[in-house]
Amino acid sequence: MVKIYVPIDSTALSLGAARTAKAVASEAQARGIDIQLVRNGSRGLFWLEPLVEVELPQGRVAFGPVQPKDVASLFDADFINAQSESAQAHPLYLGLTEELAWLKKQQRLTFARVGITDPLSLDDYLAHDGYLGLKNALALSGADIVKAVTDSGLRGRGGAAFPTGIKWNTVLNAPAEQKYVVCNADEGDSGTYSDRMIMEDDPFVLIEGMTIAGIAVGATQGYIYLRSEYPHALNTLNEAIRRATVAGYLGENILGSGKAFHLEVRRAAGAYVCGEETSLLESLEGKRGLVRFKPPLPAIEGLFGKPTVVNNVISLATVPIILHKGAQFYADYGMGRSRGTLPIQLAGNLKQTGLVELAFGATLRELLYDYGGGSASGRPIRAVQVGGPLGAYLPQEQFDTPLDYEEFGKIWAVLGHGGIVAFDDSADMAKMARYAFEFCAVESCGKCTPCRIGSTRGVEVMDKIVAGKNHPQNVQLLRDLSDTMLNGSLCALGGMTPYPVLSALNHFPEDFGLSNKEAAA
Repeated sequence: MVKIYVPIDSTALSLGAARTAKAVASEAQARGIDIQLVRNGSRGLFWLEPLVEVELPQGRVAFGPVQPKDVASLFDADFINAQSESAQAHPLYLGLTEELAWLKKQQRLTFARVGITDPLSLDDYLAHDGYLGLKNALALSGADIVKAVTDSGLRGRGGAAFPTGIKWNTVLNAPAEQKYVVCNADEGDSGTYSDRMIMEDDPFVLIEGMTIAGIAVGATQGYIYLRSEYPHALNTLNEAIRRATVAGYLGENILGSGKAFHLEVRRAAGAYVCGEETSLLESLEGKRGLVRFKPPLPAIEGLFGKPTVVNNVISLATVPIILHKGAQFYADYGMGRSRGTLPIQLAGNLKQTGLVELAFGATLRELLYDYGGGSASGRPIRAVQVGGPLGAYLPQEQFDTPLDYEEFGKIWAVLGHGGIVAFDDSADMAKMARYAFEFCAVESCGKCTPCRIGSTRGVEVMDKIVAGKNHPQNVQLLRDLSDTMLNGSLCALGGMTPYPVLSALNHFPEDFGLSNKEAAA
């Protein structure tokens, strides 16, 4: 019996994967061909979805993008014997999946199983090194687990890039009868979907990572704060948690160790600001998502006033491979203080959008052209925004900047969650800058004046500049306002809004009706 894989990932579904899977099953039945249809996760090559793979002894062979109307011709070409001459002559034939250039050049650590396994098959997960990290962790003390995470160099992948081990160590050493592990899965940045892919396509790796975190710091309860717009992830996570509990990987006595960890999913409030960890905790407690003053830090007084680890999905999903293969194995990837790999999400005006996992050090130019294939419109790529709606706009002159937290800091930019959105030369950067203020005004929790009022005033000042009113005075006012928001806001929502605004003004002054001299004044 031949295995045929058709993704069940949200992106693949939006491009017709469910209809394609149904057509494959129906065509096989009509022809009397016995197949096993596996609904795997997406490999991340979104421009080729729905991607259909056929398993052969030498590896999986890919065809794509396959629509229902293409299925009959695939069977006519004997695609289940994917190395036959007729199959290779089919226009949708792509070759051995692992040999595709897009995948072959990646360093997939966190995403090692994504697109390969059936997301809800615990047997599949175990067959691909699943739960080896947890088994190693159960033989260690909490301090030793924390040391391994610290030595790996893992930093928060949600945007702040704070060393994960330091956060865990604080919670470990905080005295309390109850501690919590909270996963920030409120993925709301533009052009980002790596969290969603992990939760839909390899949910057990997140569950394993959170379980290891709980054992490390002495927490017995975990919560996944899930973006409300992710219904497929919700269903997948809940079923995966149920199966992990039944199999003894969650609950009161994990794998007979006597250690307990329970896990639940909570739907997010639908507010962008709830991606900020203290606002998230307020929402998780059933309150309005307002940013808390710090100190105290959540690691000391977090959920319900108890010591709490709050980490992003990718941070937690990376922990199992560190505990499985060792801190040094992970630290050997990357550059400078940016160790390991980063799942990069390519979006916007690109021919080839999708997920790429690479060690830190790759350049924007490499990602935009070697992986992204250049602009979808065929026009020059003028700017990219990295790090979500509050990330800086980077011009062509900065495309050779390596992906590294410190290197991005030198050019007044952020890596954030690893989302990259490309714009060609038809984009109006003044409108993009205005949108940053407008976005902040809509999404502000309203607790601090610089963010609440500054964003609204920013829209007004931008409109005056674009209208050509008193350019020198209004440009100076814009800079003063940005300085106030940057240094006076309670959280990163107001504090980072100046990044897209000032980067657009500095690099693309002509879109504001300004000369370079006026923009710099």
